Amino acid sequence: MHRHDASTEALTQAVVSYAVDRIRLDPPPLDGPRTEAELRATAGQTISPAGIGGIEALRLFTEILAPACVSVDHPRFWSFVPTAPTEASILFDLVVGASAIYGGSWMEGAGAVFAENEALRWIADLAGLPAGAGGLFVPGGTYGNLSALAVARDRWRAAAPERQDERPTIVCSAGAHSSIKAAANILDMRLITVAADEHGRMTGAALRAAIDALDAPRRARVCAIVATAGTTNAGVIDHLAASADIAEELGAWLHVDGAYGAAALVAPSVRHRFIGIERCDSFIVDPHKWLFAPYDCCALLYRRPLEARRVLSQHAEYLDVLQGDESEWNPSDFAFGLTRRTRGLPLWFSLATHGTDAYRDAVEAGLTLAAQAAVLIDEHPDLEVIGEPELSVVMFRRLGWSANDYAAWSDRLMSAGTAFVVPSAWHGETILRFCFVNPRSTIDDVRSVVSSL
Repeated sequence: MHRHDASTEALTQAVVSYAVDRIRLDPPPLDGPRTEAELRATAGQTISPAGIGGIEALRLFTEILAPACVSVDHPRFWSFVPTAPTEASILFDLVVGASAIYGGSWMEGAGAVFAENEALRWIADLAGLPAGAGGLFVPGGTYGNLSALAVARDRWRAAAPERQDERPTIVCSAGAHSSIKAAANILDMRLITVAADEHGRMTGAALRAAIDALDAPRRARVCAIVATAGTTNAGVIDHLAASADIAEELGAWLHVDGAYGAAALVAPSVRHRFIGIERCDSFIVDPHKWLFAPYDCCALLYRRPLEARRVLSQHAEYLDVLQGDESEWNPSDFAFGLTRRTRGLPLWFSLATHGTDAYRDAVEAGLTLAAQAAVLIDEHPDLEVIGEPELSVVMFRRLGWSANDYAAWSDRLMSAGTAFVVPSAWHGETILRFCFVNPRSTIDDVRSVVSSL
């Protein structure tokens, strides 16, 4: 299995050929899911004692399994939060896999960690964080939120010995990502949700009212405020400066979840919407969403990373050799987990290849398309935009439609290979929602989908 012989050479050529051909597809096929029974009937038993051979396994993947997956980089994939990795980042993802680099420590991956830190510094500068800020790339926003809030909890407990047996509290918006509630459950922390305004954001007034409603003991247990910079469903930004003010008054940690929306920090046209993010203690952004990196890649950054190291660094006899020089940056010291892939390298390579101006322009393209789409939808006699888009999400309703109508329309588009647009919900009402991150999406694409409503 570990020798490069003639059969491995043939497989190498076939795999590289498929990967290059897939990258060249413009647009890629939308494809779509199949049932387990359908896949079992066509793929058969893929794992066997003798093996089926690499060429046959590749054929099964390319002809049967891959077409049963939706291509999230399709220019008309507008549900959830799509991805649109650059060709440079995809190509370098192949290099990362081939290079066998362990990315948890400086000792084993110094060159790779250096490059990842270059990309992290660019992101930290976009947010206005100080020179000492730092962190790492983790698999996703859920992972990043959990790690940051673990540090917030432990800092709160360390501030007063009598708190060791108390359950601290996280305060966030009702529109916060579901991972915040999951993190609170895992970390055994209470969660207070602040009612969002009519646009779906947490305002400073609502946050202050929620804090003022607490008695003194409960207020003292607030260890972290989580503000969202680009909610997943509506694409709106909480009042970050007000959140920072209140966190400072309480002595609480301010974490900003910018998994989707903080990518727009690179866009001058909306940078003002993020005022206050520079005061956070930690924040996340997912380059695999709107910074054009492949899955999976979340940037987790701390204002004072040594606080995270004290909480999250793992210690064991065999790891002592890694702890001798604290000037060396061991990424695994800053999040849950020890073993890690250097998942930030494809982003670094793409940034180094194309330059940051190209990223600015690509994000601005998504913002422009959202504004154009909102106008186009408003001009349709049977459609109604729900709030003006703040970033690249456009929510709207089809007048007179039921949930079943939305679902049937979505299924027709998917079956025809036209677009992937699934219904969402807004205040209990079934609606539609476009999320634009792919620079290859055009207003003509939008027009063709809207005309089918």
